[in-house]
Amino acid sequence: MYESLGFEELTPLGASVLLGLGLGFLYGGLAQRSAFCLRRSLVGEWRDCLPALGVWVMGLATAIAGTRLAVAAGLVSFEAHRFLAPDLPVVSALVGGALFGAGMVLAGGCVSRLTVLAGGGNLRALLVLVVFAVTAHATMKGVLAPLRETLGAAKIPGDGAAALTALPGSEVWPLGLAFTAAVFSLRSGARASHVAMAGAIGLLVPLGWIGTGFVLLDDFDPIPLQSLGFTGPMADTLFWTVAATSIPAGFGTGLVAGVIAGSLAAALVAGDFRWESLEGPRQTGRYLAGAVMMGVGGVLAGGCTVGAGLSGVSTASFAALLTLAAMAASARVAGAALAGR
Repeated sequence: MYESLGFEELTPLGASVLLGLGLGFLYGGLAQRSAFCLRRSLVGEWRDCLPALGVWVMGLATAIAGTRLAVAAGLVSFEAHRFLAPDLPVVSALVGGALFGAGMVLAGGCVSRLTVLAGGGNLRALLVLVVFAVTAHATMKGVLAPLRETLGAAKIPGDGAAALTALPGSEVWPLGLAFTAAVFSLRSGARASHVAMAGAIGLLVPLGWIGTGFVLLDDFDPIPLQSLGFTGPMADTLFWTVAATSIPAGFGTGLVAGVIAGSLAAALVAGDFRWESLEGPRQTGRYLAGAVMMGVGGVLAGGCTVGAGLSGVSTASFAALLTLAAMAASARVAGAALAGR
């Protein structure tokens, strides 16, 4: 479709940066005001977690529903996407999800939440993001790549059934999951304004899929099909920052910049911007350990709570569902362990 839009100088890759900036700005502002974060919904007493969980699952509900409608309309297809690979990477999903879940508890937030906090002046979050990006890049292409390759080789043959839509009833399953999540959200006691903002966050996921997979589709200059996520984009942003003259920016780089700008704008408007730093060596060690665990885990799992969670589950991927379950279970266990110290 891109070639019909009439752009002569802007390539699809360049346009994807602008798309990422726009979606990221909206995500940053909405997440800053709604405190959108999976970690907040999993750590602590269950009754205290319910409202935050209600907010997060509404984002999941609209992400799934919007994406399934986009698929039904023929605007996007996930047939060749990594989330729907025919063989289930069960070890990577479980180990990566568990590492990421425990890591986000130690670091005080998942990567998406820390990006939002960094925009609001939180220097702890910024430090964690830098270490996370370095570790993620090392796991993808550096010294930790052999670990990724070894664990990624352990797969269960899926015989073509890589998604919920492969089950009898097809779209009934993901749409049923979306409906259940929405009902839970509305009954969770969460603030209505936060639920509404989370719903808007979820709708950014199908917009990302449609933007990169349909609007910017150019057979002569293809770009990856992608949507919201922070593991790959953080690593890409780090690489682009230190080698911009040889590595062009893409959707992920625009997304990260947009989230920081959006959360900064929201924090300034609301009067919430404040500088925050680490309190001491012990806290620093815990945050850095969490950053490393999330960096390794995010790559092994194929994404973070947004990349594998919102975006991954919206594709109806079994691997993404397994990853999200591992993250949630690990975060609960890690939260309980820290509370019992």
